[in-house]
Amino acid sequence: MRQSRLFAQTYREAPAEADAVSHRLLLRAGFIRQLAAGVYAYLPLGRRVLRKLEGIVREEMDRAGAQELLMPAMQPAELWRESGRYSAYGPELMRLSDRHDREFALGPTHEEVVTALAREEIHSYRKLPVTVYQIQTKFRDERRPRFGLMRGREFLMKDAYSFDADLAALDRSYQTMYAAYERIFARSGLNVRAVEADAGTIGGEGGTHEFMALADIGEDTIVSCSHCGYAANLEKADAGAPEAAGTQTGQSAPMPERIHTPNVRTIEELANFLDVLPSRLLKTMIYEADGKIVAMLVRGDREVNEAKLQAFLGVAELTIAGADAVARTTGAPIGFAGPVGLRVPVLVDREIAEGDGWIAGANEGDYHVRGVKPGRDFFVEATGDFRNAVEAERCIRCGEGVYRFHKGIEVGHVFKLGTKYSESLNAAYLDGEGRKRPLMMGCYGIGVSRMLAAAVEQNYDEAGIVWPMSIAPFRVHIVPVSMQDEAQRELAESLYERFLSAGIDALIDDRDERAGVKFKDSDLIGVPIRIVVGKQAGQGVVEMKLRDGSGNAAVTVEEAYAAVLDRIRNQESANEFL
Repeated sequence: MRQSRLFAQTYREAPAEADAVSHRLLLRAGFIRQLAAGVYAYLPLGRRVLRKLEGIVREEMDRAGAQELLMPAMQPAELWRESGRYSAYGPELMRLSDRHDREFALGPTHEEVVTALAREEIHSYRKLPVTVYQIQTKFRDERRPRFGLMRGREFLMKDAYSFDADLAALDRSYQTMYAAYERIFARSGLNVRAVEADAGTIGGEGGTHEFMALADIGEDTIVSCSHCGYAANLEKADAGAPEAAGTQTGQSAPMPERIHTPNVRTIEELANFLDVLPSRLLKTMIYEADGKIVAMLVRGDREVNEAKLQAFLGVAELTIAGADAVARTTGAPIGFAGPVGLRVPVLVDREIAEGDGWIAGANEGDYHVRGVKPGRDFFVEATGDFRNAVEAERCIRCGEGVYRFHKGIEVGHVFKLGTKYSESLNAAYLDGEGRKRPLMMGCYGIGVSRMLAAAVEQNYDEAGIVWPMSIAPFRVHIVPVSMQDEAQRELAESLYERFLSAGIDALIDDRDERAGVKFKDSDLIGVPIRIVVGKQAGQGVVEMKLRDGSGNAAVTVEEAYAAVLDRIRNQESANEFL
C-alpha cells in the first residue's frame, strides 16, 4: 500500500473524551472514526487488523470442526418471547417494528435464532454432534458507551454454538472450544487468562469461563490465587475462608442493647461514632427480587456480591430497594436498617454466622443495637457465600495462597447452556431408541473488535501502537527519507515490489513529507518492522528498526529482505505448534 493514497489521517492529539489508551491511539493513528456514541467506522488500517483477527478466528474454528454460517442481525421478537428473554434482557436489547407493526430485535447474540435453525435441521442423534459459528455485527443499547471499541453499541463478534446428545458430549465440545480459544489468543499476541465466570443474561447449566486480556483499563476484576492457580471473575470468585469478627460470646451472649446514634447513617460514620472496626458492624441491604423484598447481611467492611445473590434466589431482576420500600420494610429511613424484627426473608453471608455480638441498625431513625446474635435475635432464611472476595485474603480452595486482584478486558466467553434454549424453543432429536430428547447446547463468543482494542492496551509506548506481527495492518513499513532523492526512491520502490511479490503486506511512505513527520507517523501506526532508506541508499545499505525496540541496525538491502522473511517464517512456524 502506498501511504500517499492511504485513506487515513493521523493526528498529534486525540479528542478529550477519549479516556482509554486504545481509544486515543486508534483515533490518532487513523484506524477508526466515531460516527455516534458507541458507533465506529473502521478505516482501512483498522479493517486490515480486523480481517487478520477474523482470519485467525476462522482458521481455529475450522480446525476445531466448526462450520461457518451467517444468521440475520434482525430477529423476530416472537423467538425472544419463546425463550423468555424478550422482557428479561432489559433496555440493552435494541427493539424495532416494521411497517406492518411486527416487532423485531437487533441481535446482541443469537441463541434464539440458532436454536430455531437447529429444531428444523437436527432431528436424529445421527446428526450430532455439530458446531456452527459466524462472525457478525452485534447490537447492544449501552446506557453509557465508553472506552472506544471496548464498550460500544455496535461491535463485531464471533459466536459459535454446539449441539450434542448429552452432557458428556457437551463437555467434549466445550473443551474443544476452550482449547481453540487458547490458540486464538496466543496467535493474536494477547496476554489472556481464562477465569471462572457468572453466566449472566445468557444463562445455562454447568461451567462457564471468561477469557480476560490483562490490562489496567479493564472493567472486570480478576481474582487469582498465589498458590493453586485458581482464577475467577470477581462476580464469580469464591470469597475467602470466613473470618469471625463479632465478639463471639457464645450461648451466654447478652441481649441486644439499643444505642442512640443521631444522624449516623453510614458504616464509616457508625464505626467512628462507636470507636469500633467496621468488621464489627452488620450491613443490612434491602433488595427487591422480582418484586419481592429480601434483606441481605454482610460484614460492615464487605460488599454484597449481587451476582451470587441473584443466582441463589433464581430471580430475573435484582435491584436495591428505594427509600420508600426501605421505609415500608423497616419502619426507618435508609441508614438504620437491621435484621431484628424484620418480616421479610433474611439472608446472611457465612461470615456473619461465625460470630455474635454484632452491631446493627435498630429499624428506627437515629438508633442502632449492639449484641445482635443470628438465629437468636432474628430468623436466618439462608446462609451462604454472598459477598465479594477481598484482595490478600486466604484462598478458600487451597487454604495456602492468598488472593491477588488484576484488571482485565473480557475478550471471550464460553458457556454450557444445557437445555435452557432447546427446551423453551422445542429443539429436540430422537435418540437411538426413538425417544425424544432436548438438544444439549453450548455457546462460545469472542469480541473480535474488542480484541483489536485489547491488543493496543497491551502493546503501546509513548510514541504509539506496537502491533504484534500476526495482526499488524502491515508487516513492514518502508520509509524513504526523501522521495526527491533518486537513489532512495528507486531502492525503496524496488524493495517494496520484492515484498509484494513475496506475498508480504508492505506499506511504503511515498509522501513528500519531512523525515520527522514520517518517523512519527510510523511509530504511531505501529508496523512491526521499519526499513529506513536514507543517505546510504547508493551503497545498498538501509536501517532496519523493530517497533518493539528490540533491534536497530544498518544492514544491506539483501540482509533486510532476508531478515523480514525469516521473522515472518518464524512467527508462522510458531503458530503451527500451538
